[in-house]
Amino acid sequence: MVELKKAYIYLENGTFLEASSFGADDTSVGEIVFNTSLSGYQEIMSDPSYAGQFVTFTMPEIGNVGVNDQDMESKSAHAKGMIVRKYQSRYSNFRAEDSLHNFLVKHNVMGICNIDTRYLTKMVRSEGAMMMVASTKISDKEELKAILEAAPRIEDVNYIEQVSTKKAYKHTSSTYAPRDFEYEKAPEAKAKIAVIDFGVKRNILNEIVSAGIEVEVIPNDFKAENIISDYEAKKIDGVFLSNGPGDPLVLKKEQEQIKKLIAAKVPMFGICLGHQLLSISHGYDTFKLKFGHHGGNHPVKNEKTGLVEITAQNHNYNVPDNIVEIAEVTHVNLFDNTIEGLSYNNAPIFSVQHHPESSPGPKESRYIFNEFLALIQR
Repeated sequence: MVELKKAYIYLENGTFLEASSFGADDTSVGEIVFNTSLSGYQEIMSDPSYAGQFVTFTMPEIGNVGVNDQDMESKSAHAKGMIVRKYQSRYSNFRAEDSLHNFLVKHNVMGICNIDTRYLTKMVRSEGAMMMVASTKISDKEELKAILEAAPRIEDVNYIEQVSTKKAYKHTSSTYAPRDFEYEKAPEAKAKIAVIDFGVKRNILNEIVSAGIEVEVIPNDFKAENIISDYEAKKIDGVFLSNGPGDPLVLKKEQEQIKKLIAAKVPMFGICLGHQLLSISHGYDTFKLKFGHHGGNHPVKNEKTGLVEITAQNHNYNVPDNIVEIAEVTHVNLFDNTIEGLSYNNAPIFSVQHHPESSPGPKESRYIFNEFLALIQR
């Protein structure tokens, strides 16, 4: 059993709360959001897109299936912390290798429990995502307030520099097969792409490989000239722009390089942050949603087929409605009618806001990776 410590939380709206703590012993500042997924807490915590954020889980029981190396979406946990109603230190799962507490300690991430997560979720839903500070070491409200006011806001930090790979590498693993808990054999590659890593999830790479595409992952400080040269020499067939954390408007260098790829008509596919960067690079700036979309149960309408897909979501920013001037809307979020997918006019470029690789989440949007293969083969 884990001996829980006291934890103290101060939010920028002035709310001061006392709770319990597991995981890392720390004082940490981040943005509070809520996630409505019913499972997959390890995948969520190891998703680089959550860098700089405290994730409030609406699922009340967390920790009950432990953690394992196979379910990691990256090499580390990137969220600032997790906030849960009740932490279960006694885990029970035949795949579990360790406890969630030990996992958080290993990656220096805070865990906060014994708090009314319904209250916090309703607050964020009403007032919007906001900055907060949590500490197991400081209990004074005014001291925590001073720390929060002195800290940079999430939109002022370039988290891509922290989560992107520093060296290019090849990814060869394919999709996880839950029936026998082995990896599916990757099909023979029919094309090759460069994946620009803004914080890519491992299972996104698995899905791309499973679609029959050879993958080389490159850092965020890529040079468009090198990619264009490789494309013209037929060394690659296209580019994938990955998911990632933070405000896309901060990424000025990346935007300039993407503009060059657009001008060269290099085939591209973007997910989440990649979707947003394509919009900005076309001249249509993103805007921040009130509390974002975070969860594994968000309905999205496919405008081409008329079908509704249940999707995994993780984003605080969205593309503007007037982008229809240069692109066709392919997917729409049925919670708030925001744009979820685009196909650009007169360009071999498309993108989606949701995470079609569904880790965690449903698998109804996996077909999109096959559409990418079809695009670059054309």
